[in-house]
Amino acid sequence: MNTIAARGQTEKPLVTICNESRSVNLPAWVVDLESFRRWADSDEFPEDARVWYLQGQVWVDMSKEQVYTHVQAKTEIIVVLGGLVRAGDLGLSLADGAFLSHVDADISGIPDLIFASYKTLRAGRVRVIEGMERGYVELEGSPDMVLEVVSESSVKKDTVILRQAYWEAGIREYWLVDVREEPAKFEILRHSPKGYSSARKQDGWLKSSVFGKAFQLNQKKNVVGHTEFRLAVR
Repeated sequence: MNTIAARGQTEKPLVTICNESRSVNLPAWVVDLESFRRWADSDEFPEDARVWYLQGQVWVDMSKEQVYTHVQAKTEIIVVLGGLVRAGDLGLSLADGAFLSHVDADISGIPDLIFASYKTLRAGRVRVIEGMERGYVELEGSPDMVLEVVSESSVKKDTVILRQAYWEAGIREYWLVDVREEPAKFEILRHSPKGYSSARKQDGWLKSSVFGKAFQLNQKKNVVGHTEFRLAVR
């Protein structure tokens, strides 16, 4: 990881690039959260990179996601939670594609999963934002839950920067998953007055107050010998 460009109060944001084999051109007019959001809604924004605005820093990751230590675990959680949300008609569940911005927390980017209940949407704690051309392209505000699955290039972003920023954004639960090594790490972080606190396991299960159920992330070898992950619910 390489950090480039110095940041002054009136200068361009600090830029962190997590894969230097490719480059991203940050327009000169991108100087803060508001201008970053305009860039993200323009044709100039790179579609093949994961790009965040994180409290004065533009974070760019163009590395490939690992199949078994990232994508498969992420997909499993998205599918299971998506099924729960649909079965219970609970709200809006958006996987790995919707921008989330929060003005007070000074962040904008695409979490691995966002869940906003209908209660939250009706109360206006989350607004769905229209794009400059057509359709809806972004959520703004404090959803009930977000998920991040840690990769080699996102450790600091997910475990330090976003942990603090999501708390500042008032997000009730932050699900943080790291399956790069055994045993896999699965945390449900609950919003508290002084920061996030980890839900305590009870017989190996973690209780979610957002979904009103307990969860357990299990791993096993598949028929071709690779480790896969299953999210159990009760």
